[in-house]
Amino acid sequence: MWLQQRLKGFPGLLSSSWARRLLALLGFLLVAYWYLGGARLRLPWGAGEPRGGEAGLCLQAETRAWPALEERGDALRLRLPGDGAQEAPGGHPALVGNGFLLLDVAANRLWVSAGASAAGPAHATDYPALVQLKAVSGQAEARAAAVVLRDGAVRRVRCIQSGPGAAAAQTPARDCVTVREELLAHRSRPHLYLQRIHISNPTERVTAFEASTPSSPPSALGAKFATSLEKVGDRQFLLSSGRVLLAGSSKVVLLVVAAKKLVTRVQVAPKSHFHETVLSVVYTSEPIETSSLEETFSKLREMAKKEMLEVMQMGVEDLFQEHQQTWSDLFISGVEMRKITDSHTPSSKTVNMTLYYVLSCMPAPLLDPLISGEDREKMEANLNYADHCFSGHATMHAENLWPEQLSSVPQILQLSDLWKLTLQKRGCKSLVAAGVHGLMQGMVLSFGGLQFTENHLQFQADPDVLHNSYSLRGIHYNKDLINLAVLLDAEGKPFLHVSVKFQDKPVRLYACEAGCLNEPVELTSELRGHTFPVMVTQPITPLLYISTDLTHLQDLRHTLHLKAILAHEEHMAKQYPGLPFLFWFSVASLITLFHLFLFKLIYNEYCGPGAKPLFRSKEDPSV
Repeated sequence: MWLQQRLKGFPGLLSSSWARRLLALLGFLLVAYWYLGGARLRLPWGAGEPRGGEAGLCLQAETRAWPALEERGDALRLRLPGDGAQEAPGGHPALVGNGFLLLDVAANRLWVSAGASAAGPAHATDYPALVQLKAVSGQAEARAAAVVLRDGAVRRVRCIQSGPGAAAAQTPARDCVTVREELLAHRSRPHLYLQRIHISNPTERVTAFEASTPSSPPSALGAKFATSLEKVGDRQFLLSSGRVLLAGSSKVVLLVVAAKKLVTRVQVAPKSHFHETVLSVVYTSEPIETSSLEETFSKLREMAKKEMLEVMQMGVEDLFQEHQQTWSDLFISGVEMRKITDSHTPSSKTVNMTLYYVLSCMPAPLLDPLISGEDREKMEANLNYADHCFSGHATMHAENLWPEQLSSVPQILQLSDLWKLTLQKRGCKSLVAAGVHGLMQGMVLSFGGLQFTENHLQFQADPDVLHNSYSLRGIHYNKDLINLAVLLDAEGKPFLHVSVKFQDKPVRLYACEAGCLNEPVELTSELRGHTFPVMVTQPITPLLYISTDLTHLQDLRHTLHLKAILAHEEHMAKQYPGLPFLFWFSVASLITLFHLFLFKLIYNEYCGPGAKPLFRSKEDPSV
């Protein structure tokens, strides 16, 4: 009835002149926005072309494998300045690093440590770290970037429309020049970073690019750097020397960079390709007084030249494979979020982003060929069994440790420092000393609340937050790797899944759930793994124990001194018993009173004084 009345009044509304004018104005604005904003707006029901026209179509073809990588958690789309609608949500910085140096790819800025013993790359330099290619001619350009986590590299793609584009919608690649770049800071060679460039020109025209390099005019480097051409035999490279000023100090950090020489103008013939890999070697000094600059510069130049000649003699593919294998070994460990049911639990994207950025700021002492055998053995022992790490509650819901947004290098450096401090204060000092390998292990242990004790590894997650499903992989236990997952069954009840990957000869591992009332189960390397129910004790104790000592686990049940052991659903029912009895009694009373009142009305209508008969007789004269 209400709707009918409103619809009847609608023609009266349109009879007003001001209403008709307002509707006409809104219609005109909608049509104008549709036509003028069509190039920037992709409506969800539209099937229009990607932003950038033919260049956008080319970019879409070049990056078609990226969504699958991102879906698996192996890649993250990155922010590119000035891309407008093409910027990845969240705007993560395009960054590569190895603990000694850090490359802010979008800003073309190099961050370095002060000397080999420094804690991290905390000093920004004015050195133009990367070769920048600018197309001499081109009608439109589209670009994208992503970081590939397991490769530890940033990949950039640019598509430049060089032709008129009349019929390019059918075959966009034929009129688009593609520039692919791969950038990395070598993980096992801390002084080396690489920039691989590949230009594909399928058009009928010559394509030219202006290359901005350290050998460009001096104004590009400023007064802080001086560049010279070094020739050793048949090899030549650029050697740049400069200094980094320290805020609030009279001391300076000296910087020497040896970089492969590249021509300032790159021309690519029709239907051909251009390949080049730019190698750069970086050496820095400790903070020093300005009185001893020349002597220190001389030492740094010699070290840079020596390593530059060494890497130039190696195959480029060997350097890339060496780096990628090291990063892939790091990500044997990690965290995977499977099902999130609340808003304050980090997503897989946030977890992977945090792991990548923090690891990029950490050195890898275990990969240092100069480390002594004794120090190496000590680090490996701590990595395989980090006693008393991680103590305290799990960090899964610590939003300052797993931030959803990171927008700058200083923020990332600050996050890395916070992680190191947190792990050191939680019994993981030995893992932090082991560098990037130890930090990865500590972050995984802390996420789920895993802790090593003298005799076992215990999983002490809060039973009240097991409504999320996630897995922790690659947990080092001696020389073996343990995978632990919190999963949910069909009814939403959590259970634990454990599997083992033996790295050396098989070692017997045993596990038991909270309280260890049942006989411990021997863990094997079977693919199906082993499942354990989530039991909650009173008082609260760890949900799972893993040990190589069967007797220890059997004795553990007698030392816990528990009041009760409940199934997880029983524990949650006690924790959240629902609304109080008085509330339900009040609701029931109101319902009862309503029905009594309704019954009274019906009774008075048909059975009370003056009630109307239920049926009228045929003799009734009123019919």
